[in-house]
Amino acid sequence: MKRVVITGIGAVTPLAGTFYGSWERCKDGVTGIGAITRFDASGLPWKVAGEIKDFSPGAYLSPKEVFRHDPFVQYAVAASLMALEDAGLWNRTPEGGEPSLPGGFPDGAGVLIGSSRGGISTVEREMEKVRNPRSPRSFSPYLMPSSTISMAASTVAQRTGLRGNCLGISNACASGANAIGEAFRLIRSGVAPLLLAGGTEAPVCPLCVRGYGASGTLSKIEGPTASRPFDRTRDGFVIAEGAAVLVLEELSSALQRGAQMYGEIIGYSATADAFHMTKPDPQGEARAILSALKDAGIPPESVEYINVHGTSTPLGDRAEAEAIGTVFGRRAEAIPASALKSMTGHMLAASGAFEAACTAMTLQEGVIPPSLHLLERDPGCPVALVTEKQETAARIAVTQSFGFGGVNAVLVMKKA
Repeated sequence: MKRVVITGIGAVTPLAGTFYGSWERCKDGVTGIGAITRFDASGLPWKVAGEIKDFSPGAYLSPKEVFRHDPFVQYAVAASLMALEDAGLWNRTPEGGEPSLPGGFPDGAGVLIGSSRGGISTVEREMEKVRNPRSPRSFSPYLMPSSTISMAASTVAQRTGLRGNCLGISNACASGANAIGEAFRLIRSGVAPLLLAGGTEAPVCPLCVRGYGASGTLSKIEGPTASRPFDRTRDGFVIAEGAAVLVLEELSSALQRGAQMYGEIIGYSATADAFHMTKPDPQGEARAILSALKDAGIPPESVEYINVHGTSTPLGDRAEAEAIGTVFGRRAEAIPASALKSMTGHMLAASGAFEAACTAMTLQEGVIPPSLHLLERDPGCPVALVTEKQETAARIAVTQSFGFGGVNAVLVMKKA
C-alpha cells in the first residue's frame, strides 16, 4: 500500500482569491458572508451568501474559454493551476503554462473534481430565454457541455495535459471530500502516482437560493452572522461559491523531488445512511467516522482535532454532534473542533475540499482556526468548538462532510 501526501493546495473562496489568503483569514476569524449581489434578492427571505469577490478568470482562461464555461468550471481551473504551482509542478505563463517536471507529468496522473450543482447558473440563464420573449430564442451551443458536472475535471485535464483518471463526482455536499478520498484510494492502491482532487461550486443564483430556501435549509438571518454552527439560534446554512483543489502524491515521489508536504491522508470512508432524502441519521454519520478511522488503523482516542461539517442547520448540527458523541464518548466535549462554514458559508462540494486543506494546515502550522457566531451554545450539541484562534500540537485529525440523501465522506489525516 502506497502512502499519500498533500503537496499542493489551490482555492478560490468568499474569503480570498487564493488558498493562502483564505487560510490567513480563517485563522483571523474573518467572515466572507455578506448581502447577495449576484442578483436582486430584495424580495426574498434569504438575503445573504458567501460570494467570491476577488477573482479574474482571464488570469487562467482565454476570453473564449471564459465565455464558454460556467463559473464552476472557471473556479476549478483556477484552483487547480494554483495547486499545481504550489506543488512546484506547473509554470504558469500569460499564454497558458506547462508542467515544470522534466518530461511532463508522470503516466497515470489525472483529475477528480466534485460538484453538487455543476453549471446550474448557466442552465438558469439559458432557461430565461424561454421565459422572456425579448431574449434570443436559441440556446447557447455550450449549454450542455458547460453545465455538465464532469466538465470541471475535463477542462482542467485539457488545460494541463493530465491524461489519467478524469472523474466528475456528484455526491451532494460530500462531493469534494469524496473526490479527495477516491483520489487517495487510487494512489494508495498504485493505480495513479499523482492526482488533482477537490470540489467546485457556483450556486449563488435565484434557482439555487429559492430551491434550498423552499426546502427549509437556508438561513433567514440578515447580515454576516447568519451562519451559526451549533448555536442555539441557528436557522439554516448560507449558500456560498468557491473551489478548492489539492495535489495528492505518492510519498516516495514527493520525497524524491523534494516536495513540500502539508499532511498525509491515512484513512477515508464513503458511506450511506440509507435513511432519508434530507434528514441526516446520526448513527449513519457515526458509522462513517468509525469506518474512516478503521481504514486508517487509528482508534478514536488518537484523534486530536475535528473539522466538522457544521452547516448551521438545526437538524444537521444536532445529528453531527450526536454522531461525534457516539464515536468519541466523553472526549467529544474535549476534542478541539472548527466549523469553517461560519466564515465561508456552505460552498457545497467546495467546502469539503477546502476544509480538508485547512485541516492539513492546522496540523502543519499547529494553529486551530476559530468558529464564529457561537453566541449561545446549543446544549444539545456538546461539541468543543474553538471560538478563538489557538495553538495545537495535534498530529491526527478528522474532517467530515455529509450531504442530502444521507451520503457521508470522512477523511483522516496525519501531520507530515
